Amino acid sequence: MERPLISQERLEEAAEHLSTVRDFIRFGVSALRQYDAHLGQGTEDFFAESSALVMQTLSLDWSADPEILDAKLLPTEKTEFLSLLERRINERVPTSYLLNLAYFDGKPFYVDERVLIPRSPIAELIQNRFAPYCLDENHQPREAKNNLPSNPNPKMPRRILDMCTGSGCIAIALAYAYPESEVDATDISKDALEVAAINAEHHNMQFQVALLESDLFEKIPAENQYDLIVSNPPYVDAEDMADLPEEFLHEPELALAAGQDGLDLVRKMLAQAADYLTEDGLIVIEVGNSEWAMKQNFNTIDFHWLEFEKGGSGIFALTAAQCRQYRDLFIQSVQA
Repeated sequence: MERPLISQERLEEAAEHLSTVRDFIRFGVSALRQYDAHLGQGTEDFFAESSALVMQTLSLDWSADPEILDAKLLPTEKTEFLSLLERRINERVPTSYLLNLAYFDGKPFYVDERVLIPRSPIAELIQNRFAPYCLDENHQPREAKNNLPSNPNPKMPRRILDMCTGSGCIAIALAYAYPESEVDATDISKDALEVAAINAEHHNMQFQVALLESDLFEKIPAENQYDLIVSNPPYVDAEDMADLPEEFLHEPELALAAGQDGLDLVRKMLAQAADYLTEDGLIVIEVGNSEWAMKQNFNTIDFHWLEFEKGGSGIFALTAAQCRQYRDLFIQSVQA
């Protein structure tokens, strides 16, 4: 069934009778709800979605004085917001693409349709500095959170790899978290790496974050050894790909689809991970809804499935020792 579209008459009525920032945020919430806009690509509720559209249109900060909500919009400002709202509803373009802006780990990132919109719970792991497995940027231990494995000899990761980096948001957030570390960020997509380069330069991380075009580990030098490997790879299975909301169809399929059970890339990563981890290294991978498939395919492996205070699931961690222990099993899963 086709979803309803917002009419030009409705938009013109809003332009004529609404006047304040508060008015247009409220109208946006009502319209997004009424016309069945799908959320989940950066914002989690209709108020946040509408506020983002209005505040960014007006070049206002999220933390603007509440008194600004009663300020009136100019006719041109009304037109600009309503034009974005129309595209958001009628073309189902995600808000982050309309604004070329998404937030990850509290930091702004440029995004367009060459990359996935950042929304990974991995941000919480970065904020907690992967405690208790790793030390923080001050070489100190932090309180254990997220159900990460313990480590008898925790250390600050000196070399980090973000595989399937997309917009570069995870790599750049890691660079902020560990200013003394070298961060490599890889992706198979040249287009994605162009966006990552924009973000690295914007955050002045172009000298700490090294971008590399590579199909997983293919072009990473064998001598590279990482204390921490983090990846939010494509993991959407065939069934979910066929049933994605229209908004998700604006995102690059290369960044979403991963075969029949969503594990095509994850299998390959795990088969080689032991070769690129230091003796006490750690790998963290997001598999989202393919968590069930991971548990079914590798039911003899004690993955560390992580927990999140701010919501999220489908992310596991394995130590380097586990990667070495189960290397043959992972290789067999790729060959099967």
